[in-house]
Amino acid sequence: MTKTKSIQTTLTHSDYRPPAGFAAYPTPIHHASTVLFKDVASLRSGDWRSKQAYTYGLHGTPTTFTLEARLAAIEGGTHCLLAPSGLAAISMILLALLKSGDDVLLPDNVYNPTRELGRWLANDFGISARFYDPLVGARIADLIQPNTKLIWTEAPGSVSMEVPDLRAISAAAHDKGILVALDNTWAAGLALRGFDVGADIVMQALTKYQSGGSDVLMGAVITRDTAINDRIATSHMRLGMGVGGDDAWLVLRGLETMKLRFDAHDASARKVAAWLKGRPEIAKVLHPAFEDCPGHDVWQRDFTGAGGLFSVVFDARFSGEQVDRFVDALALFGIGYSWGGTHSLAVPYRMQGMRRDWPDTGPLVRFNIGLEGTDDLIADIEQALGRL
Repeated sequence: MTKTKSIQTTLTHSDYRPPAGFAAYPTPIHHASTVLFKDVASLRSGDWRSKQAYTYGLHGTPTTFTLEARLAAIEGGTHCLLAPSGLAAISMILLALLKSGDDVLLPDNVYNPTRELGRWLANDFGISARFYDPLVGARIADLIQPNTKLIWTEAPGSVSMEVPDLRAISAAAHDKGILVALDNTWAAGLALRGFDVGADIVMQALTKYQSGGSDVLMGAVITRDTAINDRIATSHMRLGMGVGGDDAWLVLRGLETMKLRFDAHDASARKVAAWLKGRPEIAKVLHPAFEDCPGHDVWQRDFTGAGGLFSVVFDARFSGEQVDRFVDALALFGIGYSWGGTHSLAVPYRMQGMRRDWPDTGPLVRFNIGLEGTDDLIADIEQALGRL
């Protein structure tokens, strides 16, 4: 341009270009909705499915591509797609792989929003959603129908903590040509790699250990099979499942300390759970690393850790109102959903309204053990038990 630019154009179009050669450990944050092409030919040849070029911010920037690659590497996968939340990732999978007339099997201890999503698909889309005993193992073969397209798994159930035999379920499913999806949020790809036990699709809520600060919502879908990834990528695009560069950067930052934090959560949670096991107010401690937790043998075979999440069942002599009072009396535990953050959490559940054939009558409380001093957490629980 030969004409002097106006101040408004100068504000919008800068001639400055930063010099090459800057290097630092953090991944740069790329903010972009519009992505610029070098010429019209590049624009017309661009393919949003390809990770070899950029087409639009929704489909990826260097920041999100870097996060996807690192998450895939943690799970031992090949492809990764990011979603705005864990539930968005779950929805993306189900809507990609199911259509009217299909059938999906969901474990009876599934994350409750997934349960509600299954009911929505059944009521509004003609997709049957049936629930199975999470400890069914190889007997799941008896539940597979001609129209069954997907078996959903969760290891362990995020409230009741049963650990399914993923190897047996996957073998039975694959014998009949059925895909298996795993919600691997509890293990975070650290204590269990889903593909090693037969899963075709691994989903994680990055809201948990990956970010570690209770301040980011994000989910991921990881696959090894290109054809499966392409189906889910189409769902990702049609649903507009983009994530922002700032959130992706926060997760990238969290990944570098995730294993250290996960191990610290794990050690502290086992100590708190062992202390609770000796308390007369507690009827059961539902922690997969403990021998009497349903599915412990599978956990011992397939997992290398347990993280910070577990549940306890109170003695049946205590009412739900008394246990609510216990939770209210906790000083160091927040009352809130999720886990994997530095702060401890406690949530009471009424399992009789959530599960078929739930065997216990006492109220249940789920704990996320954070990174506070373990002795301080035990002292806090002890004083709150005195308020029952």
